[in-house]
Amino acid sequence: MSGQGRIYLKRLALSGFRNYQSQALALDGRHVCLFGPNGAGKTNLIEAVSQFSPGRGLRSAGLPDMAQVQEGQPGASWALGATLFDGDLDRSIRIEASLEGSGRGKRVMQVDGATATASSLSDLVRIIWLTPAMDRVFAGGATERRRFLDRQTLAHFPTHARHSTAYEKAMRERNLLLERDRADPVWLDGLEARLAEHGAHIAYHRKVTVDRLQAAVELRPDSAFPKADLGLEGDAEQAFVGGQTVPEVTELLTTQYRDGRRRDAAAGRTLSGPHRSDLTVVHRPTAVPAALCSTGQQKALLIGLILSNARALEMEEELRNPLVLIDEAVAHLDPDRRAALFDELSSLQGQAWLTGTEESLFNGFQDRAQFFRVEGGHVVENA
Repeated sequence: MSGQGRIYLKRLALSGFRNYQSQALALDGRHVCLFGPNGAGKTNLIEAVSQFSPGRGLRSAGLPDMAQVQEGQPGASWALGATLFDGDLDRSIRIEASLEGSGRGKRVMQVDGATATASSLSDLVRIIWLTPAMDRVFAGGATERRRFLDRQTLAHFPTHARHSTAYEKAMRERNLLLERDRADPVWLDGLEARLAEHGAHIAYHRKVTVDRLQAAVELRPDSAFPKADLGLEGDAEQAFVGGQTVPEVTELLTTQYRDGRRRDAAAGRTLSGPHRSDLTVVHRPTAVPAALCSTGQQKALLIGLILSNARALEMEEELRNPLVLIDEAVAHLDPDRRAALFDELSSLQGQAWLTGTEESLFNGFQDRAQFFRVEGGHVVENA
């Protein structure tokens, strides 16, 4: 049973995680500003928060990579705990990662003392983030933009991860079959049916997410962050734009895969499908594609899209406010835009977590945030 009001973390505890042997933060619902020197462990804290969402967190790290290393020996386990204020309820969340036995380790999740899945946890709390690694979203290739879009989509559709994993698995199996000179057409039919089914859901989720993002962009007429015009390139996504349904797009993809077998066999990979789609972003004030914008314009666009996604999630009746994680972004903003970011975050219902090297970077928050000094794997609240 979930509450109906605002969601935020009241407590975060780490054990054996990254450079933290044992650490706990008491939180009061305000935004959280983490400051300290480079390498102190600020990003490790927001990475811990990101573990409460589906996937591998904001660094896409494996379980062993997040364990604390002491005296040259890998850690045997790590654990995270949190108290989530869920409208009018306190919910207890715990994640334990055991690294013994297999090389990949095993993750166990609990909510209120009962075993939980990543899917059930994502129904409880949505998390979105912006990291320095995302600075290449517009200047990089389509893979970077798809990864960015899918991360935003996951906050709207927790099942997006399951469909993506199943799609990749079916595509790998199809590619292996096509390597054979005489692949069994019955097997191919079955694989392509699975590929098309999951691909149609992936494209549908992306299309809905982009629609919601664009609607949220329009809600910010006086924002200091530039508006973006968003679009999708890809046959499946465009079919949904044209009004087709999931069964119709599934059939469209099935036909594409069947007709493309000889071509894909020659190429050694599948050349059509949602895994080759792209997100298009245009800087509306100049009508220039984001890829051609300056570095500063691209950063402002990215921040604007993250803020819009937070607002889009709040707009949906069946969803709740997300937690917003922003790593090392404020230092790249001028004072006016930095103040505007704090104002926009404060206009949202959610709790934002921000990192930076200097406390002064966050002065514009004033009493709207808690300030924590981070140094050498230790965290102290700075009143």
